[in-house]
Amino acid sequence: MVNGGYDPAAAPVVRMASGDLLDVGTVSTCGVRLLQTGKDSGRIEPAIRAIQAATAAGTLKRGPGGHVLTGPVYVEGAESGDVLEVRIRDIQLDVPYACNSFSSRSGFIPEDFPNTTRSRIVPLDARRMIGHFDDTLGIEIPLRPFFGSIGVAPPAASGRIHSAPPGMHAGNLDNKELTAGTILYIPVNVRGALLHIGDGHAAQGDGEVDITALETALRGQLQLVVRKDMKLTWPRGETRTHWIAMGTDSNLTIATKIAVREAIKLLGDVYKLPREDAYQLVSTACDVRITQLVDGTMGAHVMIPKALFTRRRPTH
Repeated sequence: MVNGGYDPAAAPVVRMASGDLLDVGTVSTCGVRLLQTGKDSGRIEPAIRAIQAATAAGTLKRGPGGHVLTGPVYVEGAESGDVLEVRIRDIQLDVPYACNSFSSRSGFIPEDFPNTTRSRIVPLDARRMIGHFDDTLGIEIPLRPFFGSIGVAPPAASGRIHSAPPGMHAGNLDNKELTAGTILYIPVNVRGALLHIGDGHAAQGDGEVDITALETALRGQLQLVVRKDMKLTWPRGETRTHWIAMGTDSNLTIATKIAVREAIKLLGDVYKLPREDAYQLVSTACDVRITQLVDGTMGAHVMIPKALFTRRRPTH
């Protein structure tokens, strides 16, 4: 486990060959708040108690961020300049509750909620795949679980970095499209890649405006493939129906410009489309979305429908 950061100097907890399958579990960012008086989910996650004890004992390094990340995972053969293809094969809920929390110190509009702290426990129905937001009003949230944070270690010169801001290393992207069956492509910065996974979400809206999603514990299976035939500067995603170009920055306009430029580059890489044609296609047939607004570094992404291409096959 890594508590609060992406660390290029962290000792790997496991080594894997390219193509191997990784079964992974992550704990909830909400921790013990998943169990409040009157909300019986059986027991507090045992891993939460162990992590708290290890942090208190100093055997688990803490900070500078608040996410508990599983890893790092060393992938044999991965070198700086390669791409790590993370195939998200399966994601399952690991506890029957999630929580959402905000305060006047965070979120997108903290000035609208002065002197306010609020946490809400949301029971999860894994059979129906809905969250019971409010039974009295009949509000149910469709569940689409995903890992909010999947990333590799930053360059060695960066040292240990905060777990919250996403970046070229991917990390805390909070991109709700990265559910089971999708792929995340991440540029590698250090030998072995040192993959970290965490921040389980049962569901989230684009923007994640109050600073948390439906935070919960997840289990999943990832297949990790080293790609030496790809060169990327920014991470990109792939679903069954779309390609996803991404950008992040502390300025949302700059983040969006990065995402649009990455979309143009993606269309050139995958479909050999000239830049001018790609720019026009993004404007006329693709969707530019806000990924999240609350991690200090904001995110934007472009959804590129694969169905646009009825004859030309991708070369990714």
